[in-house]
Amino acid sequence: MSSPRPAALLAAGALVLGGASACASKDSAGSASGPVSVSASESACKVSRTELPAGKHTFDVKNQGSKVTEFYVYAEGDRIVGEIENVGPGLSRKFIVELPAGKYEGACKPGMVGKGIRTGLTVTGDAAPHESTDQKLSDATASYKKVVEAHSQSLIEKTTQFTDAVKAKDIEKAKALFPVARYDWEFIEPVAGSFGKLDPSIDAPDADLEPGQQWTGFHKLEKDLWIAKDLSRSGPTADKLLVDVQKIVDESKAVTLNPLQLANGAKELLDEVATGKVTGEEDTFSHTDLWDFHANVEGSKASIAALRPVLEERDPALVKELDAGFAAVDAELAKHAQGDGFVTYDKLSKADVKALSTVINAVGEPVSKVAAVVAKDKK
Repeated sequence: MSSPRPAALLAAGALVLGGASACASKDSAGSASGPVSVSASESACKVSRTELPAGKHTFDVKNQGSKVTEFYVYAEGDRIVGEIENVGPGLSRKFIVELPAGKYEGACKPGMVGKGIRTGLTVTGDAAPHESTDQKLSDATASYKKVVEAHSQSLIEKTTQFTDAVKAKDIEKAKALFPVARYDWEFIEPVAGSFGKLDPSIDAPDADLEPGQQWTGFHKLEKDLWIAKDLSRSGPTADKLLVDVQKIVDESKAVTLNPLQLANGAKELLDEVATGKVTGEEDTFSHTDLWDFHANVEGSKASIAALRPVLEERDPALVKELDAGFAAVDAELAKHAQGDGFVTYDKLSKADVKALSTVINAVGEPVSKVAAVVAKDKK
């Protein structure tokens, strides 16, 4: 697969719920027992029910502390199966996740850092996969799986080219390939990020490192390229990055998806931009943030596109909102396109950043409703 060209893509066309759409019922996530409430603070993470039946569940996370927090549901090996980020003090946010039987952990992360305050969760019983009740949902996951496989193949190809340039100590070539190699990673990040410790090994900025954690991955090489301007000691980091990316590619091809993962992933990718990347905090050395923005937006659109037949059947008005919202984001990003890529983020004015933030937050609202539509049982 060739490297995505932003100019061409711009021309193409842990879930958050709002309002009444988040209410649980017997035919929606949460069943008759209602949502699982989570009370988060700097020192506690109180989960109302820690034993759950297999199936769909709504987690209602309220931040009782003074720091912005996030909540994760982890499976074995710290694989992320559900999450909600950027929950401000005093605010509540909800997400839906489908949980097969097994052992899990819920983790509140005050300040959105660290391993979090964890609570064990036990899921028992048996639940049929949600997509088995609706052929269109089954088709959606199969369609998106093909998208993941294509971008996974592009990821390993472009990362190989990038790490080859690093090991050849070709600074200018490696700089040019850095945002290109990362594009496919950012596109499939919700899937790739579900594989536990591989995500931080590949993509952790230095500010996010745990105490004692060795810094590896894209951003370590980014600093070598733009700040140290010296690749003489970067070979081992490049080799490890390529090994880790290959593991992601292998696991992404084997992953089993369900429709809620597509819906959650679409929102998660927009949150990647709205809650972090819009500040310029991730690509702090290269300022190639707009490549990441574009990849996240396109990844979100791909998830929605796979679910479109279901959404058109169940909520055609929502489809119109989604189309209009994504068109507005495309138009705003197009203002900063340059050649086959974008201008560097440090060239944007405060007004430019605000305009991007506004349109991304705006489309995030209809995207946040998708999982509730998907979670409804077919009549």
